[in-house]
Amino acid sequence: MSSAKTKAKKAGHTGKAAAQGEGAAGRGAAAKAEGRPRRLPAQLYEAELFRLQGELVKLQEWVRVERARIVIIFEGRDAAGKGGTIKRVAEFLNPRIARIVALPAPTEREQTEWYFQRYIEHLPAAGQIVLFDRSWYNRGGVERVMGFCTNREYQRFLHQCPIYERLLVEDGILLRKYWFSVSDDEQENRFRSRLQDPMRQWKLSPMDLESVTRWEDYSRAKDEMFVHTDIPEAPWNVVESDDKRRARVNTIAHLLSSIPYHDVQRVPLTLPPRPASKGYIRAPKEMQTYVPDHARELEAASL
Repeated sequence: MSSAKTKAKKAGHTGKAAAQGEGAAGRGAAAKAEGRPRRLPAQLYEAELFRLQGELVKLQEWVRVERARIVIIFEGRDAAGKGGTIKRVAEFLNPRIARIVALPAPTEREQTEWYFQRYIEHLPAAGQIVLFDRSWYNRGGVERVMGFCTNREYQRFLHQCPIYERLLVEDGILLRKYWFSVSDDEQENRFRSRLQDPMRQWKLSPMDLESVTRWEDYSRAKDEMFVHTDIPEAPWNVVESDDKRRARVNTIAHLLSSIPYHDVQRVPLTLPPRPASKGYIRAPKEMQTYVPDHARELEAASL
């Protein structure tokens, strides 16, 4: 490349970076003026997220070796950022050790059971981590607001929930509870974005949209729920989530700081040499059904 072209390319990159910096600064100023948190820069976010995910892998190995049991509850309003955070927590973890539980509406049989019963079967065994994408707190939120439970059932939940969680903690389960707090403006923005995105429309339901008109009802339900269930043995941890990047790294950093894990020395592994062939002959390809080479068709079409 000639010296002139090199200088021009460098100048182009410099101008682009400056423009991006000015754009980020402008967005930061606008967010500050509106009282919203400034979005965490992407480069800083990605580097810290990857570091934290490395620590989560160490935590996982500690859980496996020490046969610990961890339950992490993710709660909050619709579009508060719970799912994205859960995805980042579980991204590099072994699904046999760390699993996500997102239960559908209860069946007719489950509706006749003790309320906490269907959640108990999903609690971790030794050496496991369970991430609840919503949990037994459905009764304190959506069921209360939408009238899916009676007042008697609701009051019983408020009475029994602290007892139930104390029993889990007394039995040795490490219970962590996170409430993702999103502003009404940001929630509406995310709803509008999902409505226009065919890849994410599945995230919306009529009930989600109705939550917009019941904002204060959900606020009152959450406040009352906290009064009864924010207990010393299992306190609530509130995550400000208008900026999803900040919410994700803040949650993971707090989770790691709350568990006394340590780096476990793994048994060194070495790749053994491949033994000499003993005369095996692979069956002809014509005898098996192969997946069509769609990638090759793409390559041909792009030429």
